[in-house]
Amino acid sequence: MLAVAEMLKATEAAVVSRVSLRDVNRAIDERILPEAFVSVDNGRHVLAGACSFISFYFETAKRLTSEERLFAIRAVGPKLTRSRGLAWAALLREDWTVRDEFLTIDLGPFLKGTSDRMSDLEASREMVTSSHDVLGGTPVIRGTRVPVYDVAASVASGHPIERILEAYPSIDAEKVRLAGIYAEANPLRGRPRAAGDLPEGSIIVSDRRVPRLRKAG
Repeated sequence: MLAVAEMLKATEAAVVSRVSLRDVNRAIDERILPEAFVSVDNGRHVLAGACSFISFYFETAKRLTSEERLFAIRAVGPKLTRSRGLAWAALLREDWTVRDEFLTIDLGPFLKGTSDRMSDLEASREMVTSSHDVLGGTPVIRGTRVPVYDVAASVASGHPIERILEAYPSIDAEKVRLAGIYAEANPLRGRPRAAGDLPEGSIIVSDRRVPRLRKAG
């Protein structure tokens, strides 16, 4: 599994934290995360283990005040710093309970959720490969010529899994799920390509066209 101490890109941190990219940037800009868990020297990066704090902060917003959430993060922050060299399994065996008078907060479930999503992120990375010999370097699902971003686009468009698997018979449902995770963690830059520019071997799952509105007058 990916290390607790790995620094994740902001887009990867959003996936692992199960929040929006905007929320990850907010966690950095508003110093919700201690500075020790953030790097902005060469793009924005977040310590993998600290994604559990981002998840905790935003998921508990309706139950805890901002002061209570920040108190909990500050209380366990030093412990994560000391434990960043541990494997995830060892980290999860630690006690992540915070107590302050009448208030008791257990961050353990948030670390467990982060650990699970880190496993998914790692699996999605390992599933994708690229080579100039295959579709000119287009990222594809390993062992196939299926472009991972095409599969992810079908998922994002809401196509039923059965239809996607019919269009790409060389992959299974788990690879479809991981394709969505990979694309979300590594979004393409620039304008989406036109249907006529799809790489060799891809299949159009839907070709529904929307007529343009005529200008009045």
